[in-house]
Amino acid sequence: MSLSNGSPGQGSVEGTLVSVGWWLVDDRRRVVGGPFTNQVDAAFARLGAGDVSPVEPAYGTRMDDGTVLPRFSPEDQTWLAHLSDQLNRLGEEWETYISDADPMTGLVCEIAAAVVETGLQLHDCTGRTPSRPLGGVCLTPSPTQGGVIVSWSQHDRMAVHLIRGEQAERAAQQTMSAAVADVLAGCGFSVERFEGTMAYLVRAGEATGSTSWD
Repeated sequence: MSLSNGSPGQGSVEGTLVSVGWWLVDDRRRVVGGPFTNQVDAAFARLGAGDVSPVEPAYGTRMDDGTVLPRFSPEDQTWLAHLSDQLNRLGEEWETYISDADPMTGLVCEIAAAVVETGLQLHDCTGRTPSRPLGGVCLTPSPTQGGVIVSWSQHDRMAVHLIRGEQAERAAQQTMSAAVADVLAGCGFSVERFEGTMAYLVRAGEATGSTSWD
């Protein structure tokens, strides 16, 4: 069985690399197609696989035994650089918790990734970067409650200068905060309304779509 797009296998040397790129692999990480120019081409090839047993796109080094040794793809590297840039917007209060040993570190990274994957940006709540006036999703640690307080912040034109008035500012705050909460709940986080505010308390969750603010 082959879904080849190219000539994988050329240049094999004693079990070392054959080629680096995007491939289609089976559940044993054995190559069934490729190499492909990019992830999109690999994904299209997967759609064209029809009734072939389940295959997945994978980036890495094709070994001469036909398996793929995973590597970070150019797309992964671009994504991680972008996520790192977004995490630099976290407020100074996070510096206490950012360490490999603190579970808050993993939680905020997961929440940030879900937010950014949605197409939103993190808000620089304390002005650490030039993005401060632009607004976005604000993440505040709440270690006593084992979660992260998530809220929306509008652009300074609406939130500070009230260009569209207080009613519009409040409506945007309420609508966008709730929308972000819905997205995070859909991503599998546990979400509940933070009492007395328009913000939400987000914790690690088990079931996708679990909510508790209704």
